[in-house]
Amino acid sequence: MKRLLIVLGTVFLGIGIVAGTAAWAHWKAAEPAVLKAVVDGTASTPDGELPLAKLEMSIYPQSSAAIPGPALNDTFANNAAASQGWPFYWPSSSIELPANSLVQVTIHQYDSGGTIYNPWLAKPQGIVEGSYTINGKPEVGVEPSNVAHTFTLHMYPEGNQPYLFVSVPVPAQSANAPTDANGYPTKPIDVTFTFRTGAPGTYVWNCEFPCGTNYVSFGGPMSQRGYMSGTVTVV
Repeated sequence: MKRLLIVLGTVFLGIGIVAGTAAWAHWKAAEPAVLKAVVDGTASTPDGELPLAKLEMSIYPQSSAAIPGPALNDTFANNAAASQGWPFYWPSSSIELPANSLVQVTIHQYDSGGTIYNPWLAKPQGIVEGSYTINGKPEVGVEPSNVAHTFTLHMYPEGNQPYLFVSVPVPAQSANAPTDANGYPTKPIDVTFTFRTGAPGTYVWNCEFPCGTNYVSFGGPMSQRGYMSGTVTVV
């Protein structure tokens, strides 16, 4: 009996190690290459001159020959994305930002949209006052019925690090917008905003517009790193 228990214990331990290794590999596979904000001079703030870093991202409604979409080592996610036409942020959802800096983000938006569940998210939150523009024009938000996606950056629930919360809505493309051969609007909607980072920390971000699959459209790309969610590392 003792020998049997030892054998069974060894088997279960092996299964646990294999399962843990597989889960870790799956998590790592879902993390795309890092997109780094580039420091481009300085900017004046009430606290003096701070480094100014710039970051550009795009949002596409589905992959195409021109924009193949996230290259994840995850067969299930890749197959689901191809068959269901998942939207995604490009070129990566893994972002690195400099600490104690101003970060100016420009998002080139090519997707359609609809009504967001929480109207509060249709207005920018946590940004430098007056820094939100749509196609170069200062705005105070987006109509809740015309949201395509959001870029919502926040802390891990258990994070013991500097507070950082930023949420910015991007408007939807018109249903009548002219499109190219790949099905993308020929002209993006450009949303630009600026926020300030503090000390180093690790955060997560996601889209809060229901643009996925399954229950109330919050499955699929909404929970998949590389598509509508990712990480932000402040270094």
